[in-house]
Amino acid sequence: MIKAALKSGFRKFGRRFNYDTTYMSDIADESVSAALRLSMMPLVSQYSGSRSARGVWAGALLASSLDGDCGPCVQLTIDMALSAGVPGDLLALCVEGWPEKAGDVGLGFSFALAAINDHPDLETYRAEIENRYGRLAVTAASYAAASGRFYPVMKRGVGVGATCQKVVIDAKPVEVVIR
Repeated sequence: MIKAALKSGFRKFGRRFNYDTTYMSDIADESVSAALRLSMMPLVSQYSGSRSARGVWAGALLASSLDGDCGPCVQLTIDMALSAGVPGDLLALCVEGWPEKAGDVGLGFSFALAAINDHPDLETYRAEIENRYGRLAVTAASYAAASGRFYPVMKRGVGVGATCQKVVIDAKPVEVVIR
């Protein structure tokens, strides 16, 4: 019963975002316990804090996803950000390697890369986010920076990682550029 509910939820998520959730269903077939844990990851990765800082969260999640993958997981992250109302042109600037031109989305993106790489600019980004949006936005961006890599790494680990691909934002192909 639990397995069927999990698999149904995975399929519904896949249909909503045009995302292949076969690996999730396979995990449910192997272990309901493992699938339950997988189904709880969005509790962390999708914690976006306040609506006013949604762009910061989306940028951080995008940077973390790009750090782990440049294929379907990045597309999923973009599609979820668009669904949350984040402007596509700002997401595209980050994907194309120009986060400094992407406003709040770029701030979150730069914050996540600094956190992932333990870059000295991390404190500057953290302070800017906190000054503009409060501590809760820093927490949401931190969750996003830490968790966006989970799915691409998990998928590679279970043998279903994908190769790099162009992503589509607002019906336009965008090439991933890592600077």
